[in-house]
Amino acid sequence: MSSFRIKLIIILNLLSISLFGCGSLNPTQKGSIIPDHQIFNDLLSKYVDESGNVNYKGFKEEKSAFKKYLKEIKANPPDTNTWTKKDQIAFWINAYNAFTIELILDNYPISSIKDIGAKLQIPFVNTPWDIKFIEIGGEEYDINNIEHNILRKNFDEPRIHFAIVCASFSCPKLRREAYTGEKLEAQLTQQAQSFLADNRKNQISQNSIVISKIFSWFKGDFIKNETLISFLNQYAPVKISSDADISYMKYDWRLNEQQ
Repeated sequence: MSSFRIKLIIILNLLSISLFGCGSLNPTQKGSIIPDHQIFNDLLSKYVDESGNVNYKGFKEEKSAFKKYLKEIKANPPDTNTWTKKDQIAFWINAYNAFTIELILDNYPISSIKDIGAKLQIPFVNTPWDIKFIEIGGEEYDINNIEHNILRKNFDEPRIHFAIVCASFSCPKLRREAYTGEKLEAQLTQQAQSFLADNRKNQISQNSIVISKIFSWFKGDFIKNETLISFLNQYAPVKISSDADISYMKYDWRLNEQQ
């Protein structure tokens, strides 16, 4: 056997050990620790107002604390064998919201999150939600992955649409606290009630409703077990007639920045 072939075999063996002996972390990493989300909680309470609008300059000023929280999220993907479903949902909602804020900060100042895709001009990336800038447990994600491939796919919980915030005025309010498994049920109920009661985003009366396009885009999530009206009536400020007229508001994509 030639020395070249021997060297080639050695190289291939080393590559095999490298690729298969030390694979990337699983996104449901065994033994991961549930973050307490306290850093994120403190930043949200400090830099988000009652209307859910964000002081992005304030987040930038506390970049080191924010990066510390993101690092904790990156290192502790949920262990689906030991974490409760509520803890998993809370984790992924916080991850969506925190990394959306990071995306804004990395491109700040901007007038809309939709400006980012056009600004970066990345081939095969059509929107800012397709940019793979998130690494959790050794896996790469974009914001769409978190929303559609994890939260919507793995959890039958339509109220997540009132909790994940795409940094725009027509989105639900960014909550002034982090989500936790312990508080999740109450938090999601409050978010749903708050969103439907906000006349800037939903206008609801007994016989006519003009509602967010979220209910059009993701209608299937809300009518799996009931009609859209019956879902809304669980959280709406007034009782909606089953035959009420339904129309949808124009979505305002301006940045949800404090003025």
